Amino acid sequence: MSRIWFVVWAIVIWQVAAWAFAPEPKARQAAPMDGPGYGTNEKYSVDGRARQRESAIATLERPYGARCTGDGRKQFISGLDEYYYQRQNQMERYPETFGKPGADYIAKQWSTGEDQRIDRLTQEAYAQGYLALTDLNNVARKMVETVVRNESIRGKACAG
Repeated sequence: MSRIWFVVWAIVIWQVAAWAFAPEPKARQAAPMDGPGYGTNEKYSVDGRARQRESAIATLERPYGARCTGDGRKQFISGLDEYYYQRQNQMERYPETFGKPGADYIAKQWSTGEDQRIDRLTQEAYAQGYLALTDLNNVARKMVETVVRNESIRGKACAG
């Protein structure tokens, strides 16, 4: 009986050693894409981007007095946060998924006149002190940092 336990013990030790010292598998590189740069469900993403733009513009057109306190502040920040989160996320994910065609496609999708208007209004809100980078989540903040990079804060609309 002790020989059987010894064989089982030896097999277990051998298996643990094989797992512990086996080389790490190499990450598989994504194959270059020659396709359109988007997937089969892109029509839903196009509709989603249109709704994100509408919501962001509505957020930026709300009364200035509501941007600093209470629910108005929450709505202002969450509206911008959501828009820039989606934009930054797609700008990162499309190239990962679809390669260069995806990067080119999504950059074009997020550079409409409406997007430029949202960026300009965001720059103004930042410069006037209605928006601080710390108000946004990390993903949205990355995009907004790029948008407001050349802006200086000239006002303190929501300070104290």
